[in-house]
Amino acid sequence: MSKRHAEIVGAGFAGLTAACALARRGWSVRVHERADRLRTTGAGIYIYENGLRVLEAVGAYDAAIKGAPFAHTREVRDGSDRLISVHRWAGSRVFSIVRQNVINALADSARRAGVKITTDSAAAGATPDGELIMSDGRRLKADLIVGADGSNSRLRDTLGLLAKRKYLVDGCTRLLMDKTAAERAVSDGAKTVEYWSGTRRLLYTPCSESDIYIALTMLDSDEAAKAVPVRKDEWKRAFPHLEPLIDRIGEQGRYDRFDLIKLKRWSAGRVALIGDAAHALPPNIGQGGGCAMMNALSLAVYLDRDNDVGSALGQWERSERPLTEHTQRISYFLGLPTTWPPVLRAAALGLAGRSKWLVRQRTRTALHRPTGT
Repeated sequence: MSKRHAEIVGAGFAGLTAACALARRGWSVRVHERADRLRTTGAGIYIYENGLRVLEAVGAYDAAIKGAPFAHTREVRDGSDRLISVHRWAGSRVFSIVRQNVINALADSARRAGVKITTDSAAAGATPDGELIMSDGRRLKADLIVGADGSNSRLRDTLGLLAKRKYLVDGCTRLLMDKTAAERAVSDGAKTVEYWSGTRRLLYTPCSESDIYIALTMLDSDEAAKAVPVRKDEWKRAFPHLEPLIDRIGEQGRYDRFDLIKLKRWSAGRVALIGDAAHALPPNIGQGGGCAMMNALSLAVYLDRDNDVGSALGQWERSERPLTEHTQRISYFLGLPTTWPPVLRAAALGLAGRSKWLVRQRTRTALHRPTGT
């Protein structure tokens, strides 16, 4: 049999994982990235046991976690620095990692497997019969087209697959800052601290030997808080006890509003959608990247089991979609307290840390053994 060929649009977590997984199963693969180089929005990311298993399966684990601290504890505190809840990870792995390191590790693994990665290459759409339409007018035929082109996916929209896109009330500015000498001296992993003040939240996470990941979340209507460069005066007013930390913020950062995306179907003919293009979700349990990588790997597994692309894509979605939709529901649910009065929010966040049932729901995806691992 001749080698099957895949064209993948988007060189993020989903697209590169799919490229690795397909190439390692004998496909010829080309990845199209519209930017002039491989880069990722956001600064740091938590990768839990499920995502780490995927990285192992595609040969990117060691490079991705190099220098990344084990994230053993997450504290939630109020604007006066009072402890609300503590979440500890035991019996499974979770690392806090610089996102670009993961992209680089996946890209290197893909190239080793024979994948061709093309930058400055934008797609305009696709057809169910396996034709990728490029922005420059070229039409590329493939046995499989994978749309991993983000929440504003052109491929998804040309195929009419969008069922729901809900813009949420909040968003986030993410950035990295250099560690101080005292922070560099800490050698027992990473403690994440999530500080709340009204509807503003500051997340502090060590994510490499030299970097601290800061995530500032706020209501999308809070113009002063979401301004970039970050208005330090506004954030120091909300978190006066964090003034030395906030003063270290530079000019970098990018604001993004959270959204929730659901599709009528994850595929149409020979075209499959993965990652944020198919199932964007808020980051409240840190599983956007995890779900993207799991579904990208399992896509290759089902295509390896069944040579009929349409049949394989149907089986893939029936198997993998229920867990992804559970993850979306829990992520959305845990974001609801953002707009609640501080007393109610503190009570809800405290309950989320103590309730065994809620902890099981929150950690179900992280502890899942992904298809293909």
